[in-house]
Amino acid sequence: MINNISFPNLGLEFEVNRIAFSIFGIDVYAYGFLIGIGLLLAFVYGAYESKKTDLAQDDLLNMILIALPSAIVGARLYYVAFQWDSYKGDLASVFNLRQGGLAVYGGIIGAAIAIFFYCRKKKINIGKPLDILAIGLLIGQAIGRWGNFVNGEAFGSETNLPWAMTVVHKGNFIAQSVHPTFLYESLWNVVGLIILLATRRKKAFEGEIFCRYMIWYGAGRAMIEGLRADSLYLGVFRVSQVLSVCLVIAAIGIIVYKRKKLKKPLTNEQI
Repeated sequence: MINNISFPNLGLEFEVNRIAFSIFGIDVYAYGFLIGIGLLLAFVYGAYESKKTDLAQDDLLNMILIALPSAIVGARLYYVAFQWDSYKGDLASVFNLRQGGLAVYGGIIGAAIAIFFYCRKKKINIGKPLDILAIGLLIGQAIGRWGNFVNGEAFGSETNLPWAMTVVHKGNFIAQSVHPTFLYESLWNVVGLIILLATRRKKAFEGEIFCRYMIWYGAGRAMIEGLRADSLYLGVFRVSQVLSVCLVIAAIGIIVYKRKKLKKPLTNEQI
C-alpha cells in the first residue's frame, strides 16, 4: 500500500501510504478520507451560505443526505458504463468500491438529479441550492484530487517539464516523468473557488454561479483530460473531454439566454 512518488527535477520525494488509518481492524483509505474532509468543508460552507438566503437549513441538509448516496451511485455507474468490459465477467465487482473506480462527472450528475427531484417536490427554486453546490463541489474536488496523489493515479502522459512526476510501487515504475494532472486539476479548482467566492453576490439569476462553475470546471477539465493517461473512452473520444465541452457550451447558452430575458421589458399581461 506504499507508493514512492517523486518529482526528480525538483528534488522532491514522498513515501505515502494509501491507508490513512484503521478503526477496529477496518482500513480507512486516504482517498476516501480526503473526499470526506472535502465533503465536510463543503457542508460547512453550505450551512453558512444558506443563512444568507431564504433556503431553509433543513432543506439543505435533506438535499445533502439524498445527494451524497446519489453522487456515489452516479459516479460508480458512470465509470462502470465506460469500463464495462472490465466488469461484465464479474458483476459482483461492480459493487466493490474499495477497488476504486469513481468518476467525478457521474457523481455531479447523480447529485444534481437528486437535488432536482427534491426541489421539484418542495417547490424550491433549484438555482439556489445549485449555486451553493457549485462552491461545495470546487472545495471537495480541490481536496479530493489529492487522494489521486496518494493512490499514485490520475497522472498524464510523459513530459520533460520541471515538475514531471514519477510513481513507484513495490519497486515497479507505475509512471515515469509524467504530467501530475491531479495537481493541475486541484490548482485549477482552487483558482475557480476563489473566483466564484469573490463574485457569488454578483449574479443576475439563481443558478448563475452553478453555470459559471460548469464553464470554469468544464474548460479546465477539457484541457487537462487531453493530458490524462487513464481517460474513459467512447470509441475514439475521451468521454470527459466531450462532456466538458458540452457543459461549457450549455452553461454559456443558459447565461446568455437568462440575462437577455431579464433585460426584456414586462408585457401588460406579465404586469
